[in-house]
Amino acid sequence: MPGTPETVVAFDFGLRRIGIAVGQQVTHSASPVGVAANGEAGPDWATIDAIITDWNPARLIVGLPLNADGTPSEIGKAVRRFAAALARFDRPVEMIDERHTSAEARDMLRKERALGIRGRIRRQTIDAAAATLIAERWLTQNSQSTTHETE
Repeated sequence: MPGTPETVVAFDFGLRRIGIAVGQQVTHSASPVGVAANGEAGPDWATIDAIITDWNPARLIVGLPLNADGTPSEIGKAVRRFAAALARFDRPVEMIDERHTSAEARDMLRKERALGIRGRIRRQTIDAAAATLIAERWLTQNSQSTTHETE
């Protein structure tokens, strides 16, 4: 409903792992919630389903990796297939430019480790942190009354 603050679940798609975060329009913030495995057999839909069931988001946000010049990246087709498959959850699915989110997440986590806030940084932690940045980008770019669905 326009004007009603939404909860969103964001995904940082990777060929081995999919980072997942939840964001709230009320607070304009997001938090990592986990990682789903991904591989030749496809995504771990049970994990994704459990997170969507727990959080009951109004929409799903998928980070679309683009090259630095804005052209589609090699993994883009797989990301679009994943986004299309999310339609099974009967919620709007949107894609948002996620250039550099993994590098930003890695840098942020390294700074936290240097400050003694965090221990060893695992790849899963980076993936979930990247999903958090994707959710925050969407929250920043979308007010409560303006949203745009993708294909």
